[in-house]
Amino acid sequence: MSVRTGPQNKRLWATLAGKDAALARLAQQAAPRDGPHIQHRVALTDGVEALQERVQQYCPTFTLVLDFIHADEKLWDVANSLFGETAAERMPWVERHSLDLLSGGVSQVITELRRLVSLTTTTPTQQTVLTQVANYFERNTAYMRYDQYLVHGWPIASGVIEGACRHLVKDRCELSGMRWTTTGVENLLRLRAVAENGDWEAYRRFGQQQRQQRLYGVPGPAPALPEN
Repeated sequence: MSVRTGPQNKRLWATLAGKDAALARLAQQAAPRDGPHIQHRVALTDGVEALQERVQQYCPTFTLVLDFIHADEKLWDVANSLFGETAAERMPWVERHSLDLLSGGVSQVITELRRLVSLTTTTPTQQTVLTQVANYFERNTAYMRYDQYLVHGWPIASGVIEGACRHLVKDRCELSGMRWTTTGVENLLRLRAVAENGDWEAYRRFGQQQRQQRLYGVPGPAPALPEN
């Protein structure tokens, strides 16, 4: 039986420069790690079409996967609308339809949502929520083949990414009473990424080399390259 390893060559990075800057950095980091040994390339996104188009622009060989957390949240929106936010019926309804999505039954879920819209007992507010979620699933159907993704062992949810964002950014930048300039927080995030990626010693040696070049006009010892 094969043993699955943890993430390899994982890199953390954050910026306030916008999505294009972040995706350009992502593509730059992925390129040298690509090759015939890479069998699958996967990118998780939310259901925003503009973001999906951006990811495809910068990573055209990647398969887009709709983050299952977002799909599940849509089901909760429907359940809250149908039963009320405190009703016990919500949990089994969401669980049943979540399993349908995970089993490759996206079209069945969409059909069920459309059926509920047509019922005379469905209120206009419920009809609006049902239609919005059905349209959302319909537009993202190509990115919701969760049964196939799970067979391949692909990630389908971004919990680990959300955790990294909280650790890298929120835990440091949103402490009580903190105020930041854009330049200040950008510089801090870059230093945080250097430290979290295990590159601090290489970065420190690089700084020493640059300082010696600036002050004395001669290069210092070359910094050691990071292992990954």
